[in-house]
Amino acid sequence: MNFDFTPQPNAQPKRGQVLLSEPFLNDPYFRRTVIFLCEHNTDGSFGFVLNNYIDVDLDQIMENMPDYKGKISIGGPVRNSNLYYIHTLGEKIEESVEIIPGVFMGGNFESLRKLLMDGKADKSQVRFFVGYSGWSPSQLENEIKTNSWFVTSVSKDLVMNTDIADLWKVILRGMGKKGEMIANMPEDPTLN
Repeated sequence: MNFDFTPQPNAQPKRGQVLLSEPFLNDPYFRRTVIFLCEHNTDGSFGFVLNNYIDVDLDQIMENMPDYKGKISIGGPVRNSNLYYIHTLGEKIEESVEIIPGVFMGGNFESLRKLLMDGKADKSQVRFFVGYSGWSPSQLENEIKTNSWFVTSVSKDLVMNTDIADLWKVILRGMGKKGEMIANMPEDPTLN
């Protein structure tokens, strides 16, 4: 895999990129996280944490749901009583919005429910998130300037895959020697 490594203070986030938290970020929601940025504009930014899971089944969160075998992610601390989703089903789900080629967000929930119930969609095509991560106008840019986040792009396969043991390290290691060095840093900086 070949990724651009852009942990410079002037890195510009945009929709469809991922944010990787700096290795010693001490926030419990964002420690060593990968966030898929679904929107970034003058009104602010939001996205979903890709590598933080909860041990709960979909039908425990929402009634009348099929037996979904995928992992459910904690998307972030904002509106964490709401369920969100991204998918690769495109036009099969009306009103969905394409974030990167082949990965869509939201859309008509009843269409999604029917596809899942009929066995025409599965965990490789749909990811669910409880809550989301959000930033007010200019907040994310300021956090990037202080090196809280590294910004890069990844493939739709990495965005949709919930089976990677340590996505944060996998992406950093794919970003070259500097990324490899950051990925190998211990979680406790006093152990360095």
